[in-house]
Amino acid sequence: MLDPKEIFKPVACEVGQKATFSKTIEPFDVYEFAGISGDFNPAHLNEIYGNKSMFKQRIAHGMIIAGLISGALTMKTPGAGTVVKKQSVAFKKPVLFNDTITVNLEVLEKTEDTARIATICTNQNNEEVVTGEVTVKLPRIL
Repeated sequence: MLDPKEIFKPVACEVGQKATFSKTIEPFDVYEFAGISGDFNPAHLNEIYGNKSMFKQRIAHGMIIAGLISGALTMKTPGAGTVVKKQSVAFKKPVLFNDTITVNLEVLEKTEDTARIATICTNQNNEEVVTGEVTVKLPRIL
């Protein structure tokens, strides 16, 4: 739970600043995302299909990882109140059930009210699974 006091602290977002955010992708996360998104692709949900696929097992939805980037932006840097304006993602490797994904952020550019941030998501083996960039509107201090 976000401490309400955190909303009022100054935004720390400077060029070169880095932050990380990690989460293990559980089967529950995949099933919930399928329900929310309407993406019931058997590559994600059907074990028999997944075992016969090119991945030899079920894989997580790539957009779950794109969503973790949003979590990293609001929970780490720039912080609560950050608004994503534009996001690009490249899916490099599949994310498997129970993989632990770490979102790595690095601020590349900052103006008075926006920032451009590099995003590199890695699994527990330090393999890049998703890369990209995001442009955000920085939170206003209340």
